[in-house]
Amino acid sequence: MADPARLFDLSGRVACVTGASAGLGRRAADALLAAGARVVGVARREDALADWQAAAGDGATYVAADLGDRDGLAEVATAIAAPFGAPDIVVHAAGINTREPASDVTADGWDVTLALNLTAPFFLSQALVPAMQARGWGRIVNFASLQTTRAFPGGIAYGTTKAGVAQMTRAMAEAWSASGITANAIGPGFFPTELTAAVFDDPERAARNAAQTCIGRNGRLEDIDGPLVFLCSDASAYVTGQVLMVDGGFTAK
Repeated sequence: MADPARLFDLSGRVACVTGASAGLGRRAADALLAAGARVVGVARREDALADWQAAAGDGATYVAADLGDRDGLAEVATAIAAPFGAPDIVVHAAGINTREPASDVTADGWDVTLALNLTAPFFLSQALVPAMQARGWGRIVNFASLQTTRAFPGGIAYGTTKAGVAQMTRAMAEAWSASGITANAIGPGFFPTELTAAVFDDPERAARNAAQTCIGRNGRLEDIDGPLVFLCSDASAYVTGQVLMVDGGFTAK
């Protein structure tokens, strides 16, 4: 029997985390570092990435890039592989929510949401998968959302992309898991991040959301650590094509 502790050990693995400059992306990068991986953080804001790297210490580096530019993703993939070699693990945490009501959605808002939330995870994965296939081992973790299955006000563009993430995750599993690459998604509930600042700035609204969970509270950043490391490690070797909701039971009620 395998040592259960070793199942979650990421020593010797290389991970790429998009959206690592803040929020759940930064927390994901820190969790993978703590599990033993070397981590390349990717985001637009180089100053925030530099702050993360300085706090994270050895084993952390970054690539500053606009993931919404599809034409540049192949170049980004090459830059990601430069410091430590091609990654074994790719976590797609970068995202945007324009919060435009359906009647006010603009073409630009729609396009930028799809580009970052759906197009970038696919094409960046596509560029990095061949190295995983050559090794016979890889982990892809996408970020879904409560809006993968629920409709929220002002969320039609965002929700559309997050519903797409669920199907993309299943399709990635169908395409690549026979090569030893698992593809799964995490669906966070309400966590205090830049993306949800409008929610947490309203105490009554935050309290209503907490009351809708089975646990009775909103998420804390540390709640993402275990599920993420599980999906990035040998512990989840027979789990693929799944969306794991980390939402305190919000979607169970």
